[in-house]
Amino acid sequence: MAYKFLRLFFLISVLCVGTGCGLVKPHAVTPQQSKTGAGLVAVLPVNNKAGDERAGQILRQKVFYELYFKGYPKIPFDIIDEKLSKIYKENIGPKKESVSPQVVGELLNIDAVMYCTLNEGKTSFFYFRASTVISVDLELKSTKTGETIWRARYRTVKRSYGFSRRDLEMKSCQVYEPAIQEIVNKAMKTLPDGPDSLG
Repeated sequence: MAYKFLRLFFLISVLCVGTGCGLVKPHAVTPQQSKTGAGLVAVLPVNNKAGDERAGQILRQKVFYELYFKGYPKIPFDIIDEKLSKIYKENIGPKKESVSPQVVGELLNIDAVMYCTLNEGKTSFFYFRASTVISVDLELKSTKTGETIWRARYRTVKRSYGFSRRDLEMKSCQVYEPAIQEIVNKAMKTLPDGPDSLG
């Protein structure tokens, strides 16, 4: 009797976990975006909760180039940052990375704003292993309505092995950029193509 109860409990647990994992979607697209798409998209400075400035710069660059390859025209960072700095000098008011889409739309005459958040970007060491964790949120918002058009959230863990702490530190640095690229690639596969897409 106890054996049957244990099997039933195990089966129910597996089903609950399976359906729970299946219901979580790492990305979302509104029906309007899948039909029309946004023309001009500005990639704002990264909201860097991880504190690693280099990782934030890498993330912004990767998103910028992947948007271009998806058919969205390039808007150079210096133009975006210069326009934003006129209003938000010396960090008075909201940070550049959290400016409302409507304000950015007025400044740059664009259709949408890409907000990038680096939630995690850390490496932990345990004996002969280093684990590098990268977690990113991307959100595309309309400059007309302020509504979210598309969003994605991805996280990856890369492990490196070595015989010394120095060896592990070097190897973990080498996986950092490819880990960010992997996340951006996964996210951008779910973003509808831009107006200049060849596909």
